[in-house]
Amino acid sequence: MSNIKERWGIKSNFQLLLIFIVFAINGSLATVLADPVTNFIGLSKEQVQGFIYWPVRILIIFPIYQITIVFVGALFGQFAFFWNLEKKMLKRIGFKRFFKES
Repeated sequence: MSNIKERWGIKSNFQLLLIFIVFAINGSLATVLADPVTNFIGLSKEQVQGFIYWPVRILIIFPIYQITIVFVGALFGQFAFFWNLEKKMLKRIGFKRFFKES
């Protein structure tokens, strides 16, 4: 555990616990929030084949997860950690020009 704490710049076990809780809650929240979105676009398991439904649903969950993780992290007092994590993720997927190096 000390390796992960050092790598993420975490100072206490309590902070690590909060971060793990945020990951758990946000994963569930993103999948729950994806239901209304899939219903809105008319995507349901009954109407669409599984090999189409699941990849599209995962593509819907991904941005929901990325947006909500910062908010859920802020509710647990970990905004700075998750904002830095989100910036790193966005840079990796091609949005590097929107974030100045500091």
